[in-house]
Amino acid sequence: MTHKTNRKKEIEPLVLPAGDKLLLHSCCAPCSGDVMNELARSGIDYTILFYNPNIHPRKEYDLRKEENMRYAEKLGVPFVDLDYDKDNWFTRIKGFEDEPERGHRCTLCFDMRFERTALYGHEHGFSTICSTLGTSRWKDFNQINGSGERAAARYPDMVYWTHNWRKGGGSQRMLDVSKEEEFYQQEYCGCVYSLRDTNKHRMDQGRPPIRHGVKYYGKPETDYEAQAMAEKAQQAGDTGQQDR
Repeated sequence: MTHKTNRKKEIEPLVLPAGDKLLLHSCCAPCSGDVMNELARSGIDYTILFYNPNIHPRKEYDLRKEENMRYAEKLGVPFVDLDYDKDNWFTRIKGFEDEPERGHRCTLCFDMRFERTALYGHEHGFSTICSTLGTSRWKDFNQINGSGERAAARYPDMVYWTHNWRKGGGSQRMLDVSKEEEFYQQEYCGCVYSLRDTNKHRMDQGRPPIRHGVKYYGKPETDYEAQAMAEKAQQAGDTGQQDR
């Protein structure tokens, strides 16, 4: 099953660089939706692997995973759900908590997730692995590919597919699919440090902190920021009246 998309010309089917099946590491439904459609359109046999112990808090982790599972079930795609291995993730990231986005902390995070993906692929007969992480314009494509290639190099006859999912209209199709499916729309990368830095930026702008589970693509957006500011003002007014 694939989504109907408007294309000015027919796009050539994708071809795996090795083997006959793909293990696709997925970070979330919005980033994976169009990728899954393109793989199905190309007749590629693939399995989704969800291993993202970086996502914080647990509520956010469950929201992202469940959206991804829902779409995989809709397309009839196998979905591998690995552990929420957050303790090991924090151990691996220790000492780099204050690194900026796209810095060494992110490289360590990608390495951990891709090493686990490659291990699963090796144990279950996958010759090619790939990830949906590179679909986001907020990510460093070369940084992601480097982590993927290092992970795949641990095993003979395994390759990391460096296909650029953003090109050929992929970025726009990603948004189109997200709106059609009304995927949950996360507002930060995923880890506790990304959440911290994003909320600091919002506070500097006079905006309230992120609320989990309130924004969805394609749905009328509740202006929860304005609502939060109004509630804060009301609370301040109530406190002022009590102090009189």
